[in-house]
Amino acid sequence: MKVLVIGGSGTIGKAVVKELEERHDVVKVGKHSGDFQVDITDAQSVATLFERVGRVDAIIATTGSLHFGPVAETTAEQFNIGLQDKLLGQVRLALVGQNFLNNGGSITLTSGIVSDEPIRQGSNATAVNTAVEGFVRAAAIELPRGLRINAVSPTIVTESSAIYGPFFPGFETVSVARVALAYSRSVEGPQTGRVYRVW
Repeated sequence: MKVLVIGGSGTIGKAVVKELEERHDVVKVGKHSGDFQVDITDAQSVATLFERVGRVDAIIATTGSLHFGPVAETTAEQFNIGLQDKLLGQVRLALVGQNFLNNGGSITLTSGIVSDEPIRQGSNATAVNTAVEGFVRAAAIELPRGLRINAVSPTIVTESSAIYGPFFPGFETVSVARVALAYSRSVEGPQTGRVYRVW
C-alpha cells in the first residue's frame, strides 16, 4: 500500500513510519521536512499536497498544535490555535484526502488521552481531541467506496515524558512503538469509526 504519513518526522510519526515502511510504500510529510511539505492550517497547502502526491491507500495524521494554559487566563485567540491546527487541520486532511484515496482506503487521525482524562491547563486539548473523535465516528457512517476512518488516542509517550510529564502527574507512559501498532491496526485492519486508545 501507499501510505501518506503527515507528521512523519515527529516522535510518534517516526515510530509509525518505522512500523509501516517494511511492508508498505511510506511517504513522509512534514511542515518543514519529509518527502513533501504541508501546512495543515492552510487549505491551499493541503490541496497542493494531495495534487502532488496523487492517489494513496492510507492517510495518517500524527500532527497538530494545541494551546496549554490556565483556563482563567486563556483568550479566544489562544483557544483558536488548537481549533485551527489540530482539529481543523486534521479534518481538512480527511475532507480533501478522501478524494485521493483508492477504494477501500483508510484515514487515521490522532486525538489523545485528555479527551477522556482532562488535565490542568488542558482545556483546549480536551475540547479538540474530543471533537476529533466525534468527527471520526460521524464520518465513518458516511464515507463512500468502502473508505474507513479511525483515530488513535495515545497517552503520554515515554520518549516525550521529560517534556510533557509535568502536565500528566500520575499517568503511566507508553512507548512510541506500542502507539505505532495502533496506527498499523487502523491501516491494515477492517474496522472503521473506532478510537484506538493506547493507555
